[in-house]
Amino acid sequence: MSVTDTEAAGTAPGTAVDAAPAVLTPRLRLVLVLLLATQFMLAVDFAILNVALPVIGEDLGFPLSHLQWIGTSFALCAAGFTLLFGRVADLFGRRRLFLGGLAVLGAASLLGGLARNPEMLIVARVFQGLATAAVTPAALSLMTTSFPEGPLRRKALGLNGALMSGGFTTGAVLGGVLTDLLSWRWSFFINVPVAFVVLFVAPTVIKESRPDDRPKLDLPGAVSVTLGLLAVVFGLTQAGEKGWGSAQALLSLAVGVVLLVVFYAVERKVAAPLVPLSVLGKRSVAWGNVAGLIAFLTECSLVFPLTLYLQDVLGFSALAAGLSFGILGLGTVTGGVTAPKLIGRTGSKRTLIVGGVLQTVFTAALVGLGDDRSWMGLMLVASFLGGVGNMLVIVGFMVTATTGLPDHEQGLATGLATMTQQVGITMGTPVMSAVVTAAMAGTGASAVLGGLKVAIAVNAAIVLLGVITSAVFLRGDRAPAR
Repeated sequence: MSVTDTEAAGTAPGTAVDAAPAVLTPRLRLVLVLLLATQFMLAVDFAILNVALPVIGEDLGFPLSHLQWIGTSFALCAAGFTLLFGRVADLFGRRRLFLGGLAVLGAASLLGGLARNPEMLIVARVFQGLATAAVTPAALSLMTTSFPEGPLRRKALGLNGALMSGGFTTGAVLGGVLTDLLSWRWSFFINVPVAFVVLFVAPTVIKESRPDDRPKLDLPGAVSVTLGLLAVVFGLTQAGEKGWGSAQALLSLAVGVVLLVVFYAVERKVAAPLVPLSVLGKRSVAWGNVAGLIAFLTECSLVFPLTLYLQDVLGFSALAAGLSFGILGLGTVTGGVTAPKLIGRTGSKRTLIVGGVLQTVFTAALVGLGDDRSWMGLMLVASFLGGVGNMLVIVGFMVTATTGLPDHEQGLATGLATMTQQVGITMGTPVMSAVVTAAMAGTGASAVLGGLKVAIAVNAAIVLLGVITSAVFLRGDRAPAR
């Protein structure tokens, strides 16, 4: 390595991992703050425009049928390019990609805030998505290589998970506040000073790491997996908008599957694969990402039926419904802070299982919701405790999916984890929307309540499936010595 990862962590080259610092040095603390601030900003950015979409459409003249592209254009790029950029970070420098992505994010956010027509805004969202696809795996790989396996890494990933989840909730609330008090344009402008500060400070505290001998980038693999992921994500978004039986959704999903099969065939034969099959063959990577996919899919999609419940059944305003999800956010933050301690005591596999059982139980409890506001207590308690369980799974997944891999593959591992996150978030709402629609019998609040109860039951069943796969397929890991 031109600058070794142990050096980046503040230890001398050749020092054993066990000899790595067990406490945060001032430099490591600043590195952590910068990386966490960036990840929090990206999470806020993902959700901040949701409340503002109708206002943006009216202000810029977006046709109602095209309004979804403000979110879709971002999601396509954010999910489709993460695996490629994760590997690029390994090959060409993690810090370089991190800083370059931040610069693009700042410029794209400025462009979005200054947009005068739909085309200008969509271009800004595309570049925001590309920047997110670059910065997220680069930041995660800088985190996993700066902090050695053990208490420091668990603490860093726990805080990352807590702030990321808190960022989704904060984004929804902040988007509404900024839109009401100032303008929707500040949902873009708010990124610019944060990106500038990180760009100014990061080069002085985060050291570069990259291999001295750079293998040739697997271009056929990069093209096939990127196009395949783009097709799958596009198909999922179309399914959510037009139904799972629509020709456009089915064709896009089929093309995506074919391209991913082509990618697998390419990776078996190429000399320097984009994703070495030996990495995908590791149980911790493969089944850890399955657990992560289910965790992101279920908790993010649960917001959809609960939003219907709060507004269409109980009659709350959109703002009151949004504020109610602050309890869910508080639960996930609590889970993120608790997870490193639980992993330290019991190991990541048991943490995944405990978190999954907790999420299953309290998601299933929501099936008992009634049609008056006296049931709000159950919803808030179950949301909080289910959020705690969900974040235990997410942090356990991050630790599991990045453990036991050499530093030169951490960009790949975090790229896979980021791809899992983005696809799970994208898949969830279309799945739950389809279930609610199919289960509704008639119209009115009672029909909505019946449909969303079926969706919540399906959600709990999917979480339970994740618990079973983790219990069966992940190898047990001994808890680290305390």
